[in-house]
Amino acid sequence: MNTRLDLLQPYPFQRLKKLLADTQVPHSLRHVDLSIGEPKHPAPSLVLEALAASFGGLSQYPATLGSEALRCAIADWLVRRYALPRLDPAREILPVNGSREALFSFVQAIVDPEAAAKPVVISPNPFYQIYEGAAILAGAEPYYLNCEAALAYQPDWSSVPADIWQRTALVFVCSPGNPTGAVMSLDDWRTLFALSDQHGFVIASDECYSEIWFDRPPLGALEAAHQLGRDYTRLVTFSSLSKRSNLPGMRSGFVAGDAALLAKFLLYRTYHGSAMSPMVQAASVAAWQEESHVESNRAAYREKFEAVVPLLAASLQASMPDAAFYLWASVPARFNGDDAAFVKALYETCHVTILPGSYLAREAHGVNPGRGRVRIALVAPLAECVEGASRIAEFAR
Repeated sequence: MNTRLDLLQPYPFQRLKKLLADTQVPHSLRHVDLSIGEPKHPAPSLVLEALAASFGGLSQYPATLGSEALRCAIADWLVRRYALPRLDPAREILPVNGSREALFSFVQAIVDPEAAAKPVVISPNPFYQIYEGAAILAGAEPYYLNCEAALAYQPDWSSVPADIWQRTALVFVCSPGNPTGAVMSLDDWRTLFALSDQHGFVIASDECYSEIWFDRPPLGALEAAHQLGRDYTRLVTFSSLSKRSNLPGMRSGFVAGDAALLAKFLLYRTYHGSAMSPMVQAASVAAWQEESHVESNRAAYREKFEAVVPLLAASLQASMPDAAFYLWASVPARFNGDDAAFVKALYETCHVTILPGSYLAREAHGVNPGRGRVRIALVAPLAECVEGASRIAEFAR
């Protein structure tokens, strides 16, 4: 067996299940689960219709590169969404089976196992757990940059030691962030691009929450590069239909950017065996070409945040994020920063499940930046989110 498997930490939801395993809950209260970031809004009818019309695709082996129609639909969406010059659908777009699969496999393709010094993969902290697992299984050393309120939940790039930069193969960014909802500014991107130019690392921008926003559309990586007069050298962005179109079960996304990197990644994927089903490709074309369902989706999330934030603002210091569908809130003072204890007591008393913030982060530079915080996913129907938030607020008081 691959001994690196032993280095993987339990997934946050495994830890949550263990935390709550022996608790007694008030069965008079229905369970409200606000822990998992799984979209619950209905799938768009036009996508279901496209799937139903495409069963003939099951009789074909799919191409790893994906269909021209899908790559063109994605390229057109990127141009509309980010005001970009036309991307080359044949070289700068690669359909993938959801961003999670692609984030993991991209690291395996990028990290050089024969490098003279052990490669480093830098990620924000807290973070999406795939970043860490992908780095470890690629034989790289994860390096965490704490994202705390004092820094507007952005990494402090100036804190990275020179010897770490020298070994860095890849930097993950997540904007809008999971779990913070924070969005990188153009100045943030300018700093990171300059560091990439200096040290030669690749930037992987995870943008799966880009279409759930409240005041203004979040700046994307390719958009930032274009605004700064750059090309896409050493830069790729990952996106998905899971959150944008409420299609997590369809496993459809894309990687876009540096054509040279995508050519190598395509070679890796050809051997990896990860081509998208032709019927899923046809349904994905329909989803990327239509925006009204995305606007309705965004409005539904806005309604939930506008109802829930006032309920939790005082008791958990909760506030509107820049984007995404999470509240990154503080636990009450009486729990002395023990977010796991708060989550367990809340579940036992109120039958509401949320996620301890420390489970999404690692101890780094003397602190776990998730400690004392919880992630609340506003994915359930409005009434259920309000009911859960009301119970949380009452318990916190």
